[in-house]
Amino acid sequence: MKRRHPLLLASLFVPGTRTVAEAFPQDYDYSYQLYQEDDDRIRVQSHYVRAKLDILDGTSFRFQYLNDTISGASPTGALPGGSQPFLADVEDVRTGILGALAQQIGNHRVELELSYSEEHDYISRGYTLTDAVDLNQKNTTLTFGVNYLDDTVEVPILGDKGKESLDFFGGVSQILGKNTVVSGNVTLGYSNGYLNDPYKVVQRDEILHTPDISIDAGDGTFIVIPGVDVPVVNIYRENRPDTRFRQVYQLEGKHYFETPGATVDLLGRLTHDDYGITSEMAQFEWRQELGPHIQLIPFVRYYHQNAADFFVNSLNKLKIGTPADGGFKFQAERG
Repeated sequence: MKRRHPLLLASLFVPGTRTVAEAFPQDYDYSYQLYQEDDDRIRVQSHYVRAKLDILDGTSFRFQYLNDTISGASPTGALPGGSQPFLADVEDVRTGILGALAQQIGNHRVELELSYSEEHDYISRGYTLTDAVDLNQKNTTLTFGVNYLDDTVEVPILGDKGKESLDFFGGVSQILGKNTVVSGNVTLGYSNGYLNDPYKVVQRDEILHTPDISIDAGDGTFIVIPGVDVPVVNIYRENRPDTRFRQVYQLEGKHYFETPGATVDLLGRLTHDDYGITSEMAQFEWRQELGPHIQLIPFVRYYHQNAADFFVNSLNKLKIGTPADGGFKFQAERG
């Protein structure tokens, strides 16, 4: 739902610029999303509250609060049918807040965005600076920006670990007619630090050699019972490379059909990184207006992704020694 109301608290945001009686517009909306897989595999409920305030001519502030609840089961990385658990129960709640202040300066619109989200074992702090430049009588818009994430991951046994991400992005949006717009953008991102999933493992079939046992026979001699080899299945933490460089390319086109009051949105995305992972995504979306406050949005999405160069299902065929307590880097050891 979405409503538009005057706000009578201008002096709280910009002291001295307006009187309490001088209202400025405020937009806000609430949305709810439910994602459910078969057999209660994964269930995600999401609540979003958004607001936008036009504080002054050319100055606006937007705000978002989110609450996600996830439950279900996720593969651990161990092979199914073995002695190690294949699935682990998942239950977590994420809350987050985002605030952004935008200012129009000539044909530039500069926005500073701050965000914070928290789970029981993960904290993320985000900072984004964006500049959108209107050209060609506002029919063409160029966008440039930088985004920085400072994350803290609570890893079982190992304690808190840090992760940083820096993204540079740029794009262009072009109006082709009163009802048609196309856009394209590129993102280059670099991450470093703890890039593993702390709850994923990889297993290896090993042989445990028990020591020889000496028993005093009581007559001055000892009976030696030789050790035996016992097959065991051990699991080790995954340990991906601690840096990652990724590229994202995206094209999008939108067209509004006046008679049914609907918008078609076509989206294509290609990603690649130095892990050797490439993914392709294509999406067709139909946004049908059912009134001033409700939309019906059916969509079809295709997605494909290959495995990382260093991905393995188990360590059985790798010629390596015993992995360290913190795991090991597959990429370094496979060769």
